[in-house]
Amino acid sequence: MALLSTTDFPHQIVKTEGFAHKRIDLHSHTNCSDGGLSPQTLIDRAANFQIDVLAITDHDTVAGLDIAQKHIEDKNIPLKLIDGIEISTAWQGFEIHIVGLNIDKNNSQLKSLIEQQQEAREQRAISMGEKLTKCGFPTIYTDAKAMAGDGSITRAHFAKVLYQQGHVSTMQQAFDKYIGKKGSKGQRAYVKPNWCNIEEAIVAIHQAGGSAVMAHPIRYDLSAKWLRRLIVHFSEVSGDGLEVVLPQMSPDQRQKMLAYCQEYNLYASMGSDFHYPNKWSDLGRNLTMPVGAKPIWAQWQ
Repeated sequence: MALLSTTDFPHQIVKTEGFAHKRIDLHSHTNCSDGGLSPQTLIDRAANFQIDVLAITDHDTVAGLDIAQKHIEDKNIPLKLIDGIEISTAWQGFEIHIVGLNIDKNNSQLKSLIEQQQEAREQRAISMGEKLTKCGFPTIYTDAKAMAGDGSITRAHFAKVLYQQGHVSTMQQAFDKYIGKKGSKGQRAYVKPNWCNIEEAIVAIHQAGGSAVMAHPIRYDLSAKWLRRLIVHFSEVSGDGLEVVLPQMSPDQRQKMLAYCQEYNLYASMGSDFHYPNKWSDLGRNLTMPVGAKPIWAQWQ
């Protein structure tokens, strides 16, 4: 039987330094980055789904964490919030996301990296807005910025605006036609990001007392050879774990990720990467830690 499951928790609870829980989701987003729900609404949804432990991991920001924690305390919600962040990094021309879990959100080195990332994100958004203006969308940057509000502006905000204004039939089409990575026809408004590297992200997460986890390794457009190179590099620069479980993964994919963890002595994490309710994925859905995995929370005391 699996160590921890969101659907079938074993009768004998596995305890790790006082951290013993049932339903666990360690990757979710709010509208402080590109999620669709406020921190308060996300917490309410997690409570309704009987999630015991939830990590909020917004892109390059920790702005939603205090809001969420206050809501938990004000409403006396029986949920453990794990402070987290998802840091965008650059590796060999690919954008790789590193999740920081159980961090000190007030750590000065982490704050410095966040400021650096936010500046890079803003400059990218400005350049993307200029390119989209040339494509015939003159107010796109202003509209995307307004949609982001006080949160981090992301490509998803541009995609939502293009979709809501009827310029594309789906949000994915906005990426495919305009803002996706160059290399295929029609992506005229793609702007290469100026993110930190993987090692810089890991160092900042460790300085903040957290665990560094590679987010959704199966989603990167990498061959098996290049994915192994990425995982080897991640391990060599002291990364802690891999996301081995996502809602939409085959058993073979989960076993492959578990095998990488075992081969390179990495911990295992799991999360929905929740952004907004949809029929394919939701908080805590289909998250089961495979037998033989070292759960990332075994690092936490």
